[in-house]
Amino acid sequence: MSEKILILGLSKSGIAVAKDLCKRGKCAYITENGEPKEEYKNIIPELEHIGIKIETGGHSDEFIAGASYAVTSPGIPPKSEIFQKLNKQGVPIISEIEYAYNNTDIPFIVITGTNGKTTTTSLVSHILSKKYSAPVCGNIGVPPTSLIREKHDFLVCEVSSFQAQMTKNFRAKIACWTNFTPDHIDWHEGLENYFNAKAKLFLGNQSPEYSILNANDKKLLEFGKQCKNVLFFDGNKDCYIKNDAILYKDEEIIKLKECPLIGHHNYQNIMCGIIISKLLGMNNEDIKDQIMTFKAPAHRLEKIREYNGITFYNDSKATNPEASIVAIDSFNNKDVALILGGRDKNTDLTQMCESINKHIHTVFLIGEATERFEKNLKKNGFSNIIKERSMEEAIDRAISLKPDVVLLSPACASFDMFKSYEHRGDIFREYVLSK
Repeated sequence: MSEKILILGLSKSGIAVAKDLCKRGKCAYITENGEPKEEYKNIIPELEHIGIKIETGGHSDEFIAGASYAVTSPGIPPKSEIFQKLNKQGVPIISEIEYAYNNTDIPFIVITGTNGKTTTTSLVSHILSKKYSAPVCGNIGVPPTSLIREKHDFLVCEVSSFQAQMTKNFRAKIACWTNFTPDHIDWHEGLENYFNAKAKLFLGNQSPEYSILNANDKKLLEFGKQCKNVLFFDGNKDCYIKNDAILYKDEEIIKLKECPLIGHHNYQNIMCGIIISKLLGMNNEDIKDQIMTFKAPAHRLEKIREYNGITFYNDSKATNPEASIVAIDSFNNKDVALILGGRDKNTDLTQMCESINKHIHTVFLIGEATERFEKNLKKNGFSNIIKERSMEEAIDRAISLKPDVVLLSPACASFDMFKSYEHRGDIFREYVLSK
């Protein structure tokens, strides 16, 4: 009988692993605790037809028995009942990115961090595409396992703290840590656990060939002392800003005014892309050309349009205050109307309120967080607040004030009013474009 591998969660990554296992002649068993999402219900018969065993609505002892190891979806917390069961039985549990790594020779370029991962991952792939085949994968929505049977020079992989925590032997060629701020603290049961989950990708047997860290982040600057072959971006280190241009090792790569992305956080993302592409042998002219033709991913300080002298930006991916701060700080000497709110994560709002005081003229509050956000804004000396019942009403009222910029950067999860941050951003985009 062939080896039995357990897959935790009927998900995009789990399905990719199951299909790959079938091609390798292994027995793939997918166990899903809840009812399957609509997008997966229809393909269950197809998966079962090729020999994949599937159970939904719980993890039965009978179904999980005899597994050599388990591959987990990133959304399942380590404190869950299925983890406890498998740990008790001595069944190793790995992440999908580690499964992919174990079954390919394609080198991984890893991007992790609290904010900026997706933009940096997309940018790195775009720059490298001038010379290499280097598709995006990982937390960005494409399981690396779905790419390992193809011919590529590199896999540019966005890695979340959930994915990083479940790695054991995964080793990137280049790993980049964009920044570190509080997030997912409940899931990791503490801030230090959250940090340590990401740190695994840079230490011990998982140490990459090169580590790239943010010199402007005090915690990461200190962490760099533990890492091998470190290059720093920002803070006048290896890649930095000088005279309104980005330099690498004292060579000018691109002027800030030539960059298609706005805001210092995006200049940091560009610096990451420059360091990685230089390490992989690309020339300055090609790097600059690729940066200039890059477009920001949807929902990440995405410019939607200009209308009646107002520029609209969709930053719906900003689901925590720290992410909103980097968007807010991108605008200087502008009349900015900011749309905030959603499902509150109950994180500290002090720094965000300070940024709002410096850069924002009017705040529109929507969603469940309205009361706490209003209280904190007023406590920190900001009173130009307008409460609205819907996204559409907030946009209409903002337009009536004729600001320079209308910015959606909610600092909250979306689930009070929308299916996801993508749905929230799509509603904003569609309504703005309908004007």
